[in-house]
Formats: sequence, structure tokens, C-alpha cells
Amino acid sequence: MTVLEYEGITLHSQKTFQPSTVLITGGTRGIGLGLAKAFLTLGWSVVISARNNLQLTDVVAELGLAFDPDRVYGVACDVTQHADLQQLWDKAVAHFGQLNVWINNAGSCNTAKAFKDIDPVELEHVVQTNILGSILGSQVALNGMLQQGHGQIFNMEGWGSRGEWSAGMTAYATSKRAVSYFTQALYKESKHSPIKVGTLSPGMVATDLLISSWEHGDAANWRKMKWLFMFVIDPAEPVCSYLAKQVSLNTKTNTRIVWMTPLRLISRFLQPYYWRRNPVQGTALDQLGKN
Repeated sequence: MTVLEYEGITLHSQKTFQPSTVLITGGTRGIGLGLAKAFLTLGWSVVISARNNLQLTDVVAELGLAFDPDRVYGVACDVTQHADLQQLWDKAVAHFGQLNVWINNAGSCNTAKAFKDIDPVELEHVVQTNILGSILGSQVALNGMLQQGHGQIFNMEGWGSRGEWSAGMTAYATSKRAVSYFTQALYKESKHSPIKVGTLSPGMVATDLLISSWEHGDAANWRKMKWLFMFVIDPAEPVCSYLAKQVSLNTKTNTRIVWMTPLRLISRFLQPYYWRRNPVQGTALDQLGKN
């Protein structure tokens, strides 16, 4: 049964594989929440984590109403703390018996303005969440999966992972470049083990994190790049549906699952519709682009 189509492409269908259990850090909003819904749609059991326990409880309840509540579980966790992450693994395994996939999704983005003007506390938060969170989460997941004898670990790519740069995004892009290197190094260390390591590349998704970083940043930078962003920004649902299916079907290590491929981007430039689309319509960014 087809679940979703986007741009004429069937993104996933049910019963194409054996459902398993996935853990997603930062799973209460944005891409993390989108991935949780996508995996639940595919029949998986899902563990989500977040620092805000009240928000986590609300989201778990909402997902339980929309899907099977027995397949949704939440654990409060600060990904910059190893003890929290170990507790996350232990509780998830105690609840579902095993974890097949661990996705280090929790992330932070600085306000899109000149590096010299960003609050040092904000810089520290970006580095700790994006880099340290991915490293510590991967270590906990790797040790746990080695004990159970199987599993997949995915880190999230972002702007900067492949060396991209734009004004206002220096700190965030640096953190994502570091995560990309770390994932390659982790793959090389673990390639002779049964654990698979890879990255997910969602591209630019219209989440509150993206909107907030530009809304409170330098508007001139947004206006300068807006023409490109209109082509590459997508809603979370089709992106996360695609990524979830590819993870569910993956059998290789050192895999890079990419939503915005060069072919997809080129095809958009050739379609008149994309010169008129506005993926941020109704958000603060829509108004920012008009000022």
C-alpha cells in the first residue's frame, strides 16, 4: 500500500521489510519528529529523546494517539552527557529488547549572522550538541550494538558537511564538517565489526530550527541566498519518509543516504513550478524575504 508520493516518486510502501526498533535523539520536533512518524508509519517501534521532559511526554502521547502507543517510548536525555546517553540506551533496550538503528539527530544551529557577533554561549551549545552529542551517542550505541551483535548508527549531515559555506553559517557548518569526518573515522574503526555506520543527508528542511536561525540572524544573508533556498527547502514529511525507508532497506556500512541529490536539484531548475514555489510561505522567513 503506497503511503506517500512526492514529486511523482513513491517514497515508501508498507510491508517491504521486517519492522525493527529505531532510536532518534532530538525526536520531539523538526526532522527528528518527522523521522519518528515515518518509522512508525512503516511499522517500526520508535524511541525518542529530548532534554525537555514535559515536551517529550506530550509528543509521546500525541504519537501514541496517531499510531500504536505500544510502539512509542520516550526517555529524557541531554546528549552532551554520557551518563544520560547510557541511560537512554539501557532504558530503550529494557523496553523493546533491542535497538536496530540509532540516529544521532539532536542538533543546534546558531543565529545566521557574522561569526564575530555570535554569543560565545551559543557557539558552545552548537559545538557541544552537534559534535560532542554525535560522538558520545555513537560510542554508547556502538558498545551496546557490539554486545547485541548487530545494529546501525547514523549521524546527521547538514550545511557544511561537504564543505559548503554561506554567510552567517560558519559555526554550524564547522560542526557538521566535524561530524562528517568523525563518521568516516568511526566507519574505518568499525568496518570489520557487524555494526554499520553511515550518514543521513536531509538537505534543507522547513523546521523551526531553520526558521529561527535565519529569523534572528542577518536578513541580508537570507535575501542574498533566498533564490537558492527556494529550490532546496522541503517540508519534513517527504524528506523523512524517504530517509526512513532507505534506512530500513540498508544492508551496507559506510552508506550515505541523500535526499537532495544533484539530479533532483538539477531537475528542479528545469521545472517552471520551482521558480514560483515558496516552501516557507506563512513563516517568519516569508516576511523576512519581503522586507
